[in-house]
Amino acid sequence: MVTKSGTMICVNGPTGTNGVAGHFGRELRRTRMARGWSIAEVARRTGLNPAHLSRIELGRRPPTEKIAGALDKVFPEKQSWFSSWHSESQSWPEIPATFKSWPDYEDRSTTLRAWTPGIVDGLMQTERYAGALITTAGADRDTAAARLRARMERQQRFWERRPPARAVFIVDEVALYRFVGSAEVMAKQCRHLTEIAELPNVVLQVMPVVAHAVNNSGIMLADTAAWVEHAAAGYVFTDDQTVSSLALRLDTLRAEARTASGSLVLLDRMAETWDRLGESQRTQTQPAEAASK
Repeated sequence: MVTKSGTMICVNGPTGTNGVAGHFGRELRRTRMARGWSIAEVARRTGLNPAHLSRIELGRRPPTEKIAGALDKVFPEKQSWFSSWHSESQSWPEIPATFKSWPDYEDRSTTLRAWTPGIVDGLMQTERYAGALITTAGADRDTAAARLRARMERQQRFWERRPPARAVFIVDEVALYRFVGSAEVMAKQCRHLTEIAELPNVVLQVMPVVAHAVNNSGIMLADTAAWVEHAAAGYVFTDDQTVSSLALRLDTLRAEARTASGSLVLLDRMAETWDRLGESQRTQTQPAEAASK
């Protein structure tokens, strides 16, 4: 494929050094090597995460508009190549939907609506809850640590935005019962959800354990785009018909959810339940520990 700027792109798949993200990554590598800079030096100058930059350079993650802009600032000799590439890439029909990078839409959106079946959504996870979930994927220690940092950085961008974005979260009640990490982790996660629910720009409702058409996939809606995720992959949709259809599905899901006040009552009760379970576990282990000494 040839872009508007005349650049030849080999479109072989969503990831890897031969795909479209691989071209961006190779150009980043050539440019920084010409300067004699390491990834750490580029990260320092741009204020970006070095691990994430490394994944972009290897073609394992697509770049975002923010990252492209930061690279243009530290490499002015490229004459805004990185931003131009990113801008053009959004309209390439050959690129899979996964490359229409969700963080760009999320970062610009004034309103965000989210539903995640089975677990607490990533924007609301405590660090210990997120860490415990990530370890279940079987990644090595460095990869797991990088994923955790990226998740916490995404939260920071969202919750510290000024002015704050409006958010509507639908929490799966199953997630409040699912054991992640420890009873202490679960108690703190439930209380964290309560704190989020009390923010003036947030509506949080718990979805009871009932059948619904979106029980099998997560959905996030920004102002003009939707992210849909299942076990194998995630996709960004920007056409009006699909976004409107998904918005309607979320509306019907909210219609089945508990009220905001009823959801707060349930979160408080679940935090206390996990506290009692944790205390019971500690009491049971104390005699065994004493007997072993």
